[in-house]
Amino acid sequence: MENKQKKEILSGKNLEELTVFTKSIGESDFRARQIHNWIYLKSVSDFEQMTDLSKKTREKLAQTAVVTDVKIKCKQVSSDGTIKYLIEYSDGCFVETVLMRFDNRSNLTACVSSQVGCACGCKFCATAKLGFVRNLTSREIIEQILTIQRDTGLKVSNVVFMGQGEPLLNLDNVLAAIEILNKNFQIGIRRITVSTCGIIPQIKKLAKLDFQPTLAVSLHAPEHGLRSEIMPVENKYPLKELIPVLKDYIGHTGRRVTIEYTLIKGCNDSIECAKNLALLLDGVKSNINLIVYNPNDTDKFEKPDKHTIQKFKYILEQSGKKVTIRLERGADIAAACGQLSNKQASF
Repeated sequence: MENKQKKEILSGKNLEELTVFTKSIGESDFRARQIHNWIYLKSVSDFEQMTDLSKKTREKLAQTAVVTDVKIKCKQVSSDGTIKYLIEYSDGCFVETVLMRFDNRSNLTACVSSQVGCACGCKFCATAKLGFVRNLTSREIIEQILTIQRDTGLKVSNVVFMGQGEPLLNLDNVLAAIEILNKNFQIGIRRITVSTCGIIPQIKKLAKLDFQPTLAVSLHAPEHGLRSEIMPVENKYPLKELIPVLKDYIGHTGRRVTIEYTLIKGCNDSIECAKNLALLLDGVKSNINLIVYNPNDTDKFEKPDKHTIQKFKYILEQSGKKVTIRLERGADIAAACGQLSNKQASF
C-alpha cells in the first residue's frame, strides 16, 4: 500500500515533465512522446492499453506510476444526452463535471469545475451552498476532461470553466490547465471559455497575457442594490468599477466579452432591468447570453415565463447587442447552470 502511494501520476503532465519521468526510469524521450499521445490523444487509463510499448516497458511503468488516481463516483445521463459525472479525488473531495452535446453541432463541450465548492455565495447557485473547500490543481482540472474522454471514447472539442467554483480565484491552476488543453489536447484557445463573477484584479491579469480564452462575466443584475442582494461579490467588486475594467480589457485584447445574465422571476427580469442593463453595457463590446434560471432545492427562486424572457431579449437587441438564450441542458439530472451540488456524494 505504501509503494502505491509513492507512484507517479502521469495524467496532467506535459511532454517535458513526462520526459523527465521516463528518463528517471531509464526510458527514452521517444517513450515520453508515446505515453503523452496515449494519455491525451487516445485517453487511455491503463498501461496495458499502450500497445506500442514493449511488455517490459509496460511492466516498468506499472511498478513506478499510474495514469490516474481519480474515480467516477456517479454518472447520470440526461434525456437530452448530457452526461454529468461526480468525480472523486484521492483526498476524498468531490466535484461535478458535465459533457454537453447538441444535436445540430459536432462540438462536444466539457463544463469543468475549478474549485471544490465556492466562496462567492451567489444566492441562486446550488454550489454556493457547499461553501469553499479548496482549489483544484491543474492536474485535477485536466482529469475532468480525461475522465469524460476515457468513459465515452469521444474527443472533447470545447471547454468552459463554468462548473463549480470561481475560476479567477484559482487563476494560476486554471491557466496551467488551459495551457495543457491548448498544447496537449490540441483544443484551440478560442474554444476555451472562462466564466467569472467579476474578480477585478484577476481580469486585469488576464488582459496582460499573450493568449486569452474567451471571457464570460456573470452580471445577473444591472445595478448595485439588486446585484448585492443576489451576488455578494458586488460588495467587493461593484459594477461601477467592473464595467470600466471590462472596457479596458476589451481595448487591450481586442476581444469581445460574453455577459451572462440569469433571468429570475420577479427578481431581475423586469422591463426596467432590461433597459438598465442595456444602458450599463453601452460602449462595452459584448454579446449577452441570457440564462433562464434552473430550479434547485436550495432556494425558492422561479423561472420567468416565455413572454417575459422574449421581451427582455427584445429590449436588449433594440440597443444593438447580440443576444442569445442559453439552451437548457441536463436539467433533469441537475446538470444545468447553477444546479451542481455534489448531492450524490452522500449516496
